[in-house]
Amino acid sequence: MPEKVRHRVVSLTGDALGGLSVAELPAPLRQYARFTPQRRIKFGANAIAAALESEPAFRERIAEQLRERFPELAEALTSGTPPPAADPVDVAAVAYVLRPVDWPKLVAAAGEEAQRAQAERAGEEAQRELARLRGELAEARTAARTEAERGRGELESVRKDLEVTRRKLRSAQSDVKRGEADARKARAELEELRSSAAAEKSAAESESRRLRTRLAEAESALEAGRRAAREGRSVQDMRVRLLLDSVLEAAQGLRRELALPPTTSRPADTVDAVEPGRMTPRDIAARALSETDPELLDQLLALPQSHLVVDGYNVTKTGYPTMPLDKQRLRLLGGLAGLAAQSGAEVTCVFDGAELAAPVLLAPPRGVRVLFSKPGETADELIRQLVRAEPPGRAVVVVSSDREVADGCAAAGARPVSSALLLRRLGRS
Repeated sequence: MPEKVRHRVVSLTGDALGGLSVAELPAPLRQYARFTPQRRIKFGANAIAAALESEPAFRERIAEQLRERFPELAEALTSGTPPPAADPVDVAAVAYVLRPVDWPKLVAAAGEEAQRAQAERAGEEAQRELARLRGELAEARTAARTEAERGRGELESVRKDLEVTRRKLRSAQSDVKRGEADARKARAELEELRSSAAAEKSAAESESRRLRTRLAEAESALEAGRRAAREGRSVQDMRVRLLLDSVLEAAQGLRRELALPPTTSRPADTVDAVEPGRMTPRDIAARALSETDPELLDQLLALPQSHLVVDGYNVTKTGYPTMPLDKQRLRLLGGLAGLAAQSGAEVTCVFDGAELAAPVLLAPPRGVRVLFSKPGETADELIRQLVRAEPPGRAVVVVSSDREVADGCAAAGARPVSSALLLRRLGRS
């Protein structure tokens, strides 16, 4: 039986099941009695086909339903002349259920007719599909040509864009190289600016330290002035009084030393000339003492109101550098105490306070003033402050082998001598 005929038989039987009671149905079909026709066909197609083939009574009941539904077709099949206008599938399906005379031929003929009609429809569909495909092919070819033309246009546009992009890329690379060169130049300039800024900063810090030192000196002088004002006399009065005492003592000493009588000089004695037996400047220069002669220090200290300022560590590290600092200080101060007692001069010994880890517990010897420089200040600066504090004309002797200290003190009016000269003088005591 052709598949379409079989499907039509099952469909007609499924529709006819609704007109039968459950008792009239074969046992395998009773479970589908309450289904809808569509569900009966979907789930019970095999059971329905088997029941029609094996249950004549069931098939007869279905035939009665079909005679009522298709009376003209049933009567024509019974007479053996099916209507030519009827659907061959319906004719074959009804003939299979009714089983008239020569029903197999009717089923076979209907099947062949159905297959032929199906083949014709398939041919027509194939022709329509072929025509559709040819149309689509023509459209596809047209679209392909259009797309190809458009693609060629886009390709040309892309090529032009690519060329423009390449030119922009080369320009950008050139800009990047120039930028890198500018960056290297900027870095070099920055390094140069940093170096100059560092140099300027160092110079500014040096100037700041110098200004702070000058400020400290000014503050010290101001404090000294304030102390003098509080004591009822000014620093200038003190310096003038000290200078006056020095002049008076010098004049009295010269008068006693030379046993000068009242003046007998006359204006003619002021005329410059060489008298018989008088010493010339060359003869006087020949009698001058050497810079290394200890006698020179004695002569300087013999001047009225003389002041001996000693650069302590410069002397001790020249004379006995292997000793500890505390031993160096004690040895030097002991020698200076004896020298102060012998000469009667004012003696000040200055040490650098920067080398001290803690305050020094030291009892200065009699006749010797011991000073340490303050934090941030060197002994050289303290010595220069002491020299500048003295009035012009006072005999100030500075002992130091430091050339910068010696030159600075000489410019301020003091008489510098070397540390070796003091050591020779102390060694002679």
